[in-house]
Amino acid sequence: MKKNIILLYLIFFLSSCGFTPIYQNNTKINFSIEQVSYSGDKELNNFLKTNLSKYENKNIDNIIYVETTSVYKKIILSKDATGEVTNYQLEAEVKFLIESKNKEIIITEKHIMNSMSDKFEEARYERTIKQNFASSISNKLSSELIIN
Repeated sequence: MKKNIILLYLIFFLSSCGFTPIYQNNTKINFSIEQVSYSGDKELNNFLKTNLSKYENKNIDNIIYVETTSVYKKIILSKDATGEVTNYQLEAEVKFLIESKNKEIIITEKHIMNSMSDKFEEARYERTIKQNFASSISNKLSSELIIN
């Protein structure tokens, strides 16, 4: 009985369910994002610029020109009895205007962050969240451009 259970567990765990990450291999990329103009939050735009630069390809004829407008907000959600902030909501909204298609794509990311006693660590954590926002937004943009 014990051998059968172990065998069943092995078969169950060794057979994959067919899961593959969405953004792992974007092999169907047939476009090149170039001449991107940025306005809005400078730090978020710098992270976006870094992430979107991987979609530049001189060998592809389908060149996409993009205007980017970003808005970053740090909203106070709650305070404790002394008036100290305990929770923030970090929100990034990026509007992409695709010039060749006259299409506007709006991508919004949100994250709730707890306040920290060490403000330097809090600022570092917030910067990391901005990097994650930029990575997620650029992946969503590429998926949107692949579909259309």
